[in-house]
Amino acid sequence: MNAQNNAPEPHEPTAVPTAVVTGAGSGIGRAVAVELLRAGWQVALAGRRTETIDATAALAPEATARSLSVRTDVSSPEDVAALFSAVRDRFGRLDLLFNNAGTFGPASPVEDLEYDAWRHVVDTNLNGAFLCAQAAFRLMKEQDPQGGRIINNGSISAHTPRPRSTAYTTTKHALTGLTKSLSLDGRPYRIACGQIDIGNAATDMTERMQTGILQANGTLAPEPVMDVADVARTVRHMAELPLEANVQFATVLATNMPYIGRG
Repeated sequence: MNAQNNAPEPHEPTAVPTAVVTGAGSGIGRAVAVELLRAGWQVALAGRRTETIDATAALAPEATARSLSVRTDVSSPEDVAALFSAVRDRFGRLDLLFNNAGTFGPASPVEDLEYDAWRHVVDTNLNGAFLCAQAAFRLMKEQDPQGGRIINNGSISAHTPRPRSTAYTTTKHALTGLTKSLSLDGRPYRIACGQIDIGNAATDMTERMQTGILQANGTLAPEPVMDVADVARTVRHMAELPLEANVQFATVLATNMPYIGRG
């Protein structure tokens, strides 16, 4: 774990809210991190590659003093512990965790899915989300004033699968259980937890949707996408609610994607 501070010295906690965004080096995580930075938040950007999270921070140059880049493998308990320790030392408190880091894994029939591939998806999408939520929970309980918010990135696959997505779909269904458990267990400590389920946001990871992606009937078909900025704005709305209010589940999707009904 390697932390890089974008300001010379840690400072005392202020009224400025603080967020951790995992998977901040690309896609949805990048869009959310930049949205929060531009809105005045202090943001710790966590990702596997220092150069990509630094590139994200550079998209909001006016917020250099409010950003912290921390190279983090969310499947590593040591990395996660170091991430949240760096946040506490730099910002003094935590108001939001956007639990976003994830991987699709290989598209594979279940009988051909290698165990190592299955394990990698589970370690990143589920175990990583648990480790980050656990660390956030501990910090939010001990800080004064107590409390904070956790938003899990669930995905449309938390509701219904795509073909050949056993590992990804299983982890996203499990995230819904994590969201509900955190919501219940967080009540005594003013910790709110919600989930955003996203369908076809336009990112590098979803480029193939516009050229043709496997459908349930076995055909390949292009699918509409939406601007990832719309996802970022939704996460910010959820994040900026008072802790007395919570968006438990939000589904944000390309309007015409084949999800509702038969297409």
